[in-house]
Amino acid sequence: MSIITIILWVFLAVLLAAFIALFFLNKKYSKAKEQQDLLISKNSEWITLLVIEKKRCKASDSGLPNSIKQTLPKAFRRFKKLAIVKGKVGPKIISFIADESIFDDIPIRTEIRASVCGLYITDIRGLRTPIEKNQKKKGFRAKMTEKYNEASKELNNNKKKK
Repeated sequence: MSIITIILWVFLAVLLAAFIALFFLNKKYSKAKEQQDLLISKNSEWITLLVIEKKRCKASDSGLPNSIKQTLPKAFRRFKKLAIVKGKVGPKIISFIADESIFDDIPIRTEIRASVCGLYITDIRGLRTPIEKNQKKKGFRAKMTEKYNEASKELNNNKKKK
């Protein structure tokens, strides 16, 4: 066997071991996520808040209390941007951390009902009017297939007219 084939076999073995490790880590973390979601749903409550501002920023710039910042992991504090929502609850202005799945749907300068667990917003509902969900942007391929379908319909209609 030549050196190149040996190197390829070793590389393949390392790659296979990495995939197996990632599979089991994903399984472990998904179970932990399910338990955390269950705990959050049990302890959450619905509150009315007026959304003042929303932004994605690092934990150091977020306006969260220092006790919350210190509980975050160091890498999370330095590099990860959090979805921060500043809202007025009663007379107080509080900074909340929003779930990434609902952050884009939160309207600004509007009163909403939010499911909150501590400082974490998990769900929102409109107080007086329903909240419009933002539609995902279409990818390049989806746009091109849509244009293709429209063009083919036009061609078919033109052929039928002739």
